[in-house]
Amino acid sequence: MGTFPRHRLAAVALAAAGALLVSSGCSSDDAGDGKITLTVDVFGQFGYEQLYQEYMDANPGVKIVERGTGGNLDEYSPKLTQWLAAGKGAGDVVAIEEGLMVEYKANPDNFVNLLDHGAAELKGNFLEWKWNQGLTADGQKLIGLGTDVGGMAMCYRTDLFAKAGLPTDREEVSKLWPTWEGYIAVGEKFKAANTGASFLDAATNTFNTIVLQTAGNAQGYHYYDTGDNLVVESNPAVKQAWDITMNIINAGLSGKYGSWSEEWVSAFKQSKFATIACPAWMTGVIEGNAGPEAKGKWDIARVPGDGGNWGGSHLAVPRQSKHQEEAIKLVKFLTSAQGHIGAFKAKGPLPSSPQALDDPAITDATNAYFSEAPVGKIFGAGAKTLKPVYMGPKNQAVRTEVENAVRTVELGQRNPDQGWQDAIANAKKAAAK
Repeated sequence: MGTFPRHRLAAVALAAAGALLVSSGCSSDDAGDGKITLTVDVFGQFGYEQLYQEYMDANPGVKIVERGTGGNLDEYSPKLTQWLAAGKGAGDVVAIEEGLMVEYKANPDNFVNLLDHGAAELKGNFLEWKWNQGLTADGQKLIGLGTDVGGMAMCYRTDLFAKAGLPTDREEVSKLWPTWEGYIAVGEKFKAANTGASFLDAATNTFNTIVLQTAGNAQGYHYYDTGDNLVVESNPAVKQAWDITMNIINAGLSGKYGSWSEEWVSAFKQSKFATIACPAWMTGVIEGNAGPEAKGKWDIARVPGDGGNWGGSHLAVPRQSKHQEEAIKLVKFLTSAQGHIGAFKAKGPLPSSPQALDDPAITDATNAYFSEAPVGKIFGAGAKTLKPVYMGPKNQAVRTEVENAVRTVELGQRNPDQGWQDAIANAKKAAAK
């Protein structure tokens, strides 16, 4: 799913889910009924529940158990790293978020080389760059098969827009903000209407959207260049995204909710903000957090600026799995066109399979929760031309520090210049660890 606590379950479940990860740190304990148990480790909502059942129905000797930390990649990744280092504890199948792939590829022997198990013939089933993300630098090992890509849009509350006297039709709303400056202007009108809600949820989510969009449309990298040099300070794409985000904060448009926090989840339920940066997987998060009572009150418009891609993961098989062949078979099923379509229908993550993207199940898809928005067309139309952003070796740690700096400005603890200097200094420290 996405970069950081991406496409994720309600944050209120994090504590319990985190405890589950700690207490059940063992791989594939068999069910005791003659069935092989395959444990799948994920973070958030991959939309696999129905697919698991289909697979178990077709393979009655297999039982699938999914573990996860809900929404928090920062909890999931250290635990997975610990299990890999210890040689035990990881699931038979593990999700690897795109921002961490380079880090895990540095130790490819922790994973089964899928090229040794017929995966090469599947290359055409994935967007080329998505396939390449799973390959080691020398192209000799494939540690993961792709799940989703991000796509980008802007989700908004039609009822709050109406209350503010703004258009509610998605086409009209899209015309309001061809640029991020336009988005800010709409936000200022919304703020002046005193609806009781903020214009957007969190500056960090918006910043991440802008920096990925800006970098994708420029050099193709943000925090690290393709030579794995840290370039937070020198990359104009990062500073441009920072400056736009500071303008959003200075205009008083953010609800200042900590992304993925209980406060953030409650803000969905209480209709406390009107817009949220919305990669395809976020639709599942919104529905899960806002609840059934908000059905039909959300819609989806184009994202300000030019496209963008936030999110995406791979599925890998740790070498420590006791059931590697069965796990590989499951990975191939979940990342097949059928698997991509099933996940999209369940929770909204956008396929990285060209075959799935061309399927009427995707192209003609609408979402009743989002006012029957044509999600297949909104997210799928540009999927094949998405511009990926390179993620360096300490991408997640660096990203966390930069977004922490955004957060300090959002909360009024630092001014924009101080925050920027903090972002640079703390990113360097994170990269050096």
